[in-house]
Amino acid sequence: MQAEPKKSQAGNAEDARPPAESLIGREYEVEVGPVAHGGHCIARTEEGQVLFVRHTLPGERVIARVTEGEEGARFLRADAVTVLEPSKDRVEAPCPYAGPGRCGGCDWQHAKPGAQRRLKGEVIAEQLQRLAGLTPEEAGWDGTVMPAEGDKLPPGEVPSWRTRVQYAVDEDGNAGLRRHRSHEVEPIEHCMIAAEGVSELGIEQRDWSGMASIEAIAATGSQDRQVILAPKPGARLPIVELDKPVSVMRIGEKDGGTHRVHGRPFVRERADGRTYRVGSGGFWQVHPKAAETLMLAVMQGLTPRKGDTALDLYCGVGLFAGALADRVGDKGAVLGIESGKRAVEDARHNLAAFDRVRIEQGKVESVLPRTGITEADLIVLDPPRAGAGKQTVRHLSGLGARRIAYVACDPAALARDLGYFREGGYRVRTLRAFDLFPMTHHVECVAILEPAEKGA
Repeated sequence: MQAEPKKSQAGNAEDARPPAESLIGREYEVEVGPVAHGGHCIARTEEGQVLFVRHTLPGERVIARVTEGEEGARFLRADAVTVLEPSKDRVEAPCPYAGPGRCGGCDWQHAKPGAQRRLKGEVIAEQLQRLAGLTPEEAGWDGTVMPAEGDKLPPGEVPSWRTRVQYAVDEDGNAGLRRHRSHEVEPIEHCMIAAEGVSELGIEQRDWSGMASIEAIAATGSQDRQVILAPKPGARLPIVELDKPVSVMRIGEKDGGTHRVHGRPFVRERADGRTYRVGSGGFWQVHPKAAETLMLAVMQGLTPRKGDTALDLYCGVGLFAGALADRVGDKGAVLGIESGKRAVEDARHNLAAFDRVRIEQGKVESVLPRTGITEADLIVLDPPRAGAGKQTVRHLSGLGARRIAYVACDPAALARDLGYFREGGYRVRTLRAFDLFPMTHHVECVAILEPAEKGA
């Protein structure tokens, strides 16, 4: 009989090592350093351990309480629970639910609006330099983050911009919002950043026992209002009586699909003079000015010509494809690619008047090579938060496009992909940044690229 091999001394020592001590709840007095991507700033303990601290601003001195992490961890997460030396950019958070351990929906309620935009600009600049090796000048960017029309408000005032709000429901049936990096629910009576069309439904005043979540949608291109209910397993759907007429959808317990209960299974949005049907759960920009703002930035950057061939990748319900089709005319052609089945149905409906527009369903990295397309004049891509990735960028770089418009909701993914485009022979002609998510750390960018030799 063969004896079991003996464990090495190293193995025994490793097995006997006690688990690292949790540092949750420990407090440190720290000097706060620069802003970082993710809605927090960087600080260090006296021992040199990195802290990602929320609810603070660069240059402040605070007491930071650890919310995640253990001894020996690469970094700790923390909240600033006491501000010893405040920044001149600090204001009293207008929202009563903002602050350590409370609602996780907003990151910068405690910062003046102009400071929020500067912080976002610093994050974009840092990501461009670190991940793409680009200075703002090399990216054709003046360093500013522009507010949306109507959002430039004095400190202490909050724009009501969020036209789609996902409410969670606590054990008592109260609607609320998730706490930061938590499944716990913060019950609320009113969300300050919710658009008027959402707030007027009165969702926070109802009992939602048996529901796991409620999504409220208020279209800006029409008076359409919709709620999407996700019941807990085995729960019955309530009779929905809200303060304004709404259509009601439900998430199926077995298939996870969205099913109509009553009313239209879509809302109608407007952009570029056209109405777009957006099905339940379909993507549309959340800020009421975002679709028009981004569409104009893309078209101004691309300058389409009659007869151009264009690609609209991750096309959703067809916002950019429709704008391109208008501008390239009957002699031009537009191909849109989108993975979501419902979004493809909506895009085909929305763009049915254009004979030279085709919408294909599937992942871009799979569908695009199958199309046999070897060249295009213009390309728009608006990928999900993770970005397009090296494989897709490499493919796009080989199509010889005169200009490429990259719409990005994540500066890190944008910077990585811009680096891949540079490897593929493209340079950034211009970059514009828009604050379409006030009070949060999110920011939208539009980069216009062209062949590097053109800009040499």
